[in-house]
Amino acid sequence: MRDTVMLRGVALRLTVDNQCLIMDSKKIVFQQGRGYTLEKELGSGACGQTVLLHDAAIDEYFVCKKYAPADIRWREVLFSNFVREIKLMHALHHINVVRVFNYVLYPDRFAGYIFMEYINGPDIDAYSADHPEDINSLFAQVVEGFDHLQSKRILHRDIRTTNILVTENGAVKIIDFGFGKQAVDSADFDKSISLNWWCALPPEFAEKIYDHCTEVYFVGKLFEQLIDKHQLSHFQYSDVLRRMVEPSRKKRSESFSHVRQEILGKPRSIEFSSDDVECYRAFTRTLTARISKIYSTATCFGIEDIHLKLQESYKAMMLEQAAQDSALVIQCFIDGGYMYYSKQAFPVDQVRNFLDLLNRCSKEQKNIVEANLHARINALPKKPHVKSGFDEMDDDIPF
Repeated sequence: MRDTVMLRGVALRLTVDNQCLIMDSKKIVFQQGRGYTLEKELGSGACGQTVLLHDAAIDEYFVCKKYAPADIRWREVLFSNFVREIKLMHALHHINVVRVFNYVLYPDRFAGYIFMEYINGPDIDAYSADHPEDINSLFAQVVEGFDHLQSKRILHRDIRTTNILVTENGAVKIIDFGFGKQAVDSADFDKSISLNWWCALPPEFAEKIYDHCTEVYFVGKLFEQLIDKHQLSHFQYSDVLRRMVEPSRKKRSESFSHVRQEILGKPRSIEFSSDDVECYRAFTRTLTARISKIYSTATCFGIEDIHLKLQESYKAMMLEQAAQDSALVIQCFIDGGYMYYSKQAFPVDQVRNFLDLLNRCSKEQKNIVEANLHARINALPKKPHVKSGFDEMDDDIPF
């Protein structure tokens, strides 16, 4: 495929692997010569359908949400809502909120697509039934996700179990911002939606009020329902939950930031206690001592990913004195290739203590832990990346 390109008055033709770049003084437009493989339909509704696509070029799956209302009379009227959803999702970047990668809009036809992260996992209801031991982690993650939404002044406005998914690694993902709204001033907090709510409505609905305090209520009711339905007796935050579902707004927790602080306990300074420092040092000494080399292309996961991955790995070792395969721990930190000492076990109590440290850290403290971890891991001996074959084998196993 060829296109003529005008650049500073000079006509050019560009052809690069079927990727055509069209440029003028105002726009740069990429015309894509390849497509995606349609894997399956995930769902459909009055405003269009959602499908799973595969990109063979990078071997990744994406969820594609197509805007195409069945009733053509509504296409123009609701198109602005679809654009609003894209704007909201582009403002969000958090491990517990679904990511949006790209979008395509056709304003002249009132049509469009959103390309989003594919979450291979059930909703929070089904996940809680199969993994009741994770209820405390799920609660903390949901609060973290909605705290991020509130920090961006975004109201989700459709809080229900089907809109909170959980990955196979136990990571919460808040999805579906079709009813979302960014609240800029007081007029934006009116109850301008009508949904089939699944629980008792808060009293402020009678006054047409829907704000972040209202969202606190619905998240609380959602977990109240999960705990009752699945008979979860080991939930640790009963007092916090009771304040979230208070009918009276004066008695209810006013924000997700407030709820988060209650989960963490008394707000801590950015300083670490001597016990925290020793816990960190003992764990990281053992971690780095188990790693022989890391490949030059390898990187370190972010602290939230590390926290989730380590919690999941801990389940497979928590009844043991030591994890016989240190890769159970190492793989939670290094994203890429590494070599490690396969005959050296990893003390489980150090993993448990480090998880306890992460659980009680504030966001600021977690950032400090992440910076120190990255510095330690980046200081490990590097090995050039090889595409095939194995290197010398002593006690190390390439991973």
